[in-house]
Amino acid sequence: MSTAAIHAGWRADDMHGAVTPPIYTTSAYAHRDHDSLKELFARRCDGFAYSRSGNPTTAVLEERITALEGGIGAIAVASGQAATTIALCALLEPGSHLVASELLYGGTTEFLDDTLADLAVTTTTVDPWDLDAWERAITAHTRAVIVESIANPGAQLVDLDAISAIAHAHDVPVIVDATLSSPALYRPGDHGADVIVHSATKYLCGHGTTIAGLIVDTGNFDPRRCPERWARLTTPNRRFGVTFADDYARGCSGLLSYARAKYVTDFGTTLPATSAQQILVGIETLDLRMRKISADAAALASRLHGSGGVDQVNHPTIPGRADAILADRDFPRGTSGVFSVDLSGGEAAAAAFCDALELFTLAVNIGDARSLVCHPGTTTHSHLTEAQRLACGVGPGTVRLSIGLEDLEDLSEDLQRGLAAARAATAARTRQSPVPAHHG
Repeated sequence: MSTAAIHAGWRADDMHGAVTPPIYTTSAYAHRDHDSLKELFARRCDGFAYSRSGNPTTAVLEERITALEGGIGAIAVASGQAATTIALCALLEPGSHLVASELLYGGTTEFLDDTLADLAVTTTTVDPWDLDAWERAITAHTRAVIVESIANPGAQLVDLDAISAIAHAHDVPVIVDATLSSPALYRPGDHGADVIVHSATKYLCGHGTTIAGLIVDTGNFDPRRCPERWARLTTPNRRFGVTFADDYARGCSGLLSYARAKYVTDFGTTLPATSAQQILVGIETLDLRMRKISADAAALASRLHGSGGVDQVNHPTIPGRADAILADRDFPRGTSGVFSVDLSGGEAAAAAFCDALELFTLAVNIGDARSLVCHPGTTTHSHLTEAQRLACGVGPGTVRLSIGLEDLEDLSEDLQRGLAAARAATAARTRQSPVPAHHG
């Protein structure tokens, strides 16, 4: 993995011998004659015409993530939200149905409940650990299921092998948001996933500098197995004059070709070449970073477990977690650096905790080199209903931690500082609460 993270998709064979991929800051590309540009637009050859749909620097990133995930192709887009949107739009159509884990990032849940509903797509959410619920939720109109490899913010894992088996028995493709795991820890395609999406902003970038998203076709999905269900891919497209499923015969992804030609182009979700280069630089150290981050997160979760003022630590290594067996079986390299802590004193304790921290930065990102903290109930998950927040493990006292690359002992000391402030805030609130009068 670490070798592919440095070498996949690029060799120093351009005209100047550049060791790292150059940044192609160009909007358009010159062609030698009329016929060559005509052939490109007729989709009878590969190449670049206009950077809204493809760029040489971005293409290196696409090849690299394809290699890391063991897929057959990838598309780089402007954000993780764009990756999720385009992947779903390529599979869904008005009147179709989606089954989703109730443990999804708040922005994804809002997209399903609001924007997809506006497009006449219905969604059923299920407890990802209830395999019978997945089976019951799938209907004749279901065109995809979506889960996270590691849930945000509670770090819950899923039995992707079992979920994929259920979905594939109904010819339904599985989309996995693998942002928190990254290919350094887990490859969803090896567990049955058909499409992988990443917010590359997070661990793939690793330094909090760049917004980007990636979509990977693992090669498990082939619309030709059920052509009437995927007519947009298996019949000639009137707009583009090709049958996108024909790409599978040459080892390419018809689904991604369709998604790029239609949705990336029409929505304009282009990833700038400079951003692609920043993600490539981050990927080079992905393996090293994820090993340290995962180990330090597990150590800090263990230290917080049982501490005063802490009701619960939500990390797969904590005793009693239902997904502990999945951590041992599927995540031998670690379970990433994001987890949550439920503080006893509710939002007041959470606010005091966050404000007292000196090393942890109060920010709504994850996967940075620096450690981050936020209160999901009033930020990333604030637009969800109370029932939705509770279903995904976000209560009034929940704080989300994203462990970075700082020294473990320094981070531990900072968290203890935060806990002391949270306990003080809870005690002060208790003292201020009126004592109910006793009536004999």
